Amino acid sequence: MADSSGVHQYGNILLGGRGGTNPGQLKIHPGGFLWKKSGGGKVVEVAKGDISSLNWTRVPKGYQLAIRLKAGSNVKFNGFREQDISNLNNFLSSNLGLTPEDRPLAISGRNWGDAELEGNILSFMVGGKQAFEISVADVSQTQLQGKNEVVVEFHVDDTTSANEKDTLMEISFHIPSTNATFVGDDERPSAQIFREKILSMADVGPSGAEAIALFEEVHILTPRGRYNVELHLSFLRLQGQANDFKIQYNSVVRLFVLPKSNQPHTFVVITLDPPIRKGQTFYPHIVLQFPTEEIAECALSINPELLNTKYKDRLLPIYKGLSHDVFPQILRGLSEAKVTRPGKFRSSQDGYAVRASLKAEEGTLYPLEKSFFFLPKPPTLILHDEIDYIEFERHGAAGSMSSHYFDLVIHLKTVQEHQFRNIQRNEYHNLFNFISSKNLKIINLAETQAATGVAAALEGSDDEGVDPHLNRIRSARESGAAGDGEDSDEEDEDFVAEKDDAGSPTDDSEEEPDASDSGEDEERPAKKEKRPKETAPKPMVKKSKKDDGEDGDKKKKRKKKDPNAPKRALSGFMYFSQAEREVPLLQISLDILIGCSFTVYG
Repeated sequence: MADSSGVHQYGNILLGGRGGTNPGQLKIHPGGFLWKKSGGGKVVEVAKGDISSLNWTRVPKGYQLAIRLKAGSNVKFNGFREQDISNLNNFLSSNLGLTPEDRPLAISGRNWGDAELEGNILSFMVGGKQAFEISVADVSQTQLQGKNEVVVEFHVDDTTSANEKDTLMEISFHIPSTNATFVGDDERPSAQIFREKILSMADVGPSGAEAIALFEEVHILTPRGRYNVELHLSFLRLQGQANDFKIQYNSVVRLFVLPKSNQPHTFVVITLDPPIRKGQTFYPHIVLQFPTEEIAECALSINPELLNTKYKDRLLPIYKGLSHDVFPQILRGLSEAKVTRPGKFRSSQDGYAVRASLKAEEGTLYPLEKSFFFLPKPPTLILHDEIDYIEFERHGAAGSMSSHYFDLVIHLKTVQEHQFRNIQRNEYHNLFNFISSKNLKIINLAETQAATGVAAALEGSDDEGVDPHLNRIRSARESGAAGDGEDSDEEDEDFVAEKDDAGSPTDDSEEEPDASDSGEDEERPAKKEKRPKETAPKPMVKKSKKDDGEDGDKKKKRKKKDPNAPKRALSGFMYFSQAEREVPLLQISLDILIGCSFTVYG
């Protein structure tokens, strides 16, 4: 569909080739094509000036748009409808100056035809129609069997999607000596000409058989182990004692270089799409750990002519520096992936991250300029574009332990959420200011701002030195009014004092006049006259002269309340006690005896 600006946007478009089961959003604009994977991750961008030709192909469940680039490779998008073709043809012709051509597939099933090499694409044509095509960049080795047969082997790529159970490993071509496209002679038959042509385009052979750079015994946290990391011209290899992975460079989405807080190590993360797979476990992020102060020197084993032509502005012949800088620089030159480093965020200890827990794992949360990254396990990358809103929890709680930490909950647009727990409270303002500067929605912003005053005072205090006055203020604010709790205490004491005047006379109660010097006896009768007369006698509460003498002044201050205020009702136990006081002790004993049965033995 096209918007008011003339830009066409399509949802649920599949990226062809390896990992073709990943749907995404495709935007076609006058400057080219932009495809983003749904849920974040891989981004494919094709500029207008890089396009050589466009083709439409009828495929199962829709149509495919193939974009042939001037560099020789191609990009394919699947999932278009038949009604989309006419609208897009007019748009592409007027804005890009290219009219897509119809290119039907050969469906006869014949296995003989013509092999055409254009750029780095090998196409097999049957009756003038394309049967299939393969990328020569994926070729790892070629072998000549006999005089007429060429076996083409492909890289064992571990970055396959979850739904791709089968992978093309090798294919054989029979090239007769009478072939008119690859003309040979008695010494070099047509099959050998075909093989040499593939070798020249695939960057294999002596120049690519050995790694151009090697890093030995690198500590990798995910997948866990120590590996020798080999950097080849077209792929990356992780060779360990139990596992061996080969990763194509076009699967590398981004590189991250993130120093660890208060530790002499630095994370280097390789983000992949599609991820590598080990059994039923997928690893979208490879987390390498380098010593921060380790110095590395690496001389690239690469053909000088190739270095000065293809990799002129991307690689240097010799690298020397910190290992966590040298490795991503070489990998960036080979894969052309971007490198992300910490941005403007600083923690309370002037670090790049804060300590947090995700699920049951403790780790480090890095607030970056365009994402959040939790490391090391499980490595979790959250792009800002994926976030729906953010919520702070326990940021204003009072208590011994809960006030020391708070939680950060990130809700995604896909209804998924990530809860980072037990972040130290002195990181609250740093995170809040950073998130606010990125214009990310905070759902409990009003509550967060209301708690800022007390949280700011708590921020500078030690864990052992919690101010009880601030806790009382915070508790009062949460309950509604600061004096409600104190009023309840006063009512309890008044209730006990009034029971002293209305109770039955005993030896202790007769000594009460000693407390009349403080003036209490003059105030209490006045209050008693306003109270309704009780039908049942009230229980007596024993009270010592010492308590009356010491707390007399305190009682006077508390008697300033409204005398007409309603009093608390008697409890069930008090009613029971009053009823039992009226029954003489002898009657109770007789009742017990009457209820018993006796047995007489003669």
